[in-house]
Amino acid sequence: MFRRVAAHLAAMHLSGTLLLLTFLVLPAWALDAYGAVPADDPSADVPPFMIFMALAVGCVIFHVAVQIPSGLLGTWLGRNRTAAASYVLVPAVAGVLTFVLLWAVLKVGPATQVLPLWADFMARGSVAMASYVWLTHRLLPGPGRRPEGHAAAS
Repeated sequence: MFRRVAAHLAAMHLSGTLLLLTFLVLPAWALDAYGAVPADDPSADVPPFMIFMALAVGCVIFHVAVQIPSGLLGTWLGRNRTAAASYVLVPAVAGVLTFVLLWAVLKVGPATQVLPLWADFMARGSVAMASYVWLTHRLLPGPGRRPEGHAAAS
């Protein structure tokens, strides 16, 4: 039991770190918002640092509300399957959770307005979720496989 919990915790941290690193390439909406109005202009809605704060908060919310649950559920659903089959399940769950989060909770707007933001989060999250699946399949052996370093009983 401890091994399973440790494997999932390690996978969560690895995928969260990779998700954060994907935000080194800023999304288009952040680039459009930054510099749209000079910082000293009194008509500016928010100071420029708030755009970067929104990125950080969005990353954390996506990690906690979408990435971790989809990683846990997808690897659980794919526990007796290959890593490739599990990886198909994880983004499928993440896609639904991301759409629900953006459309219902954040009130982004109609589906046509949600789609570009959804695609951005899914592109960033897919790399990180692949690391989640890879690490859990590496650390948690499936049926008929033994953990690395353990010899088969003779």
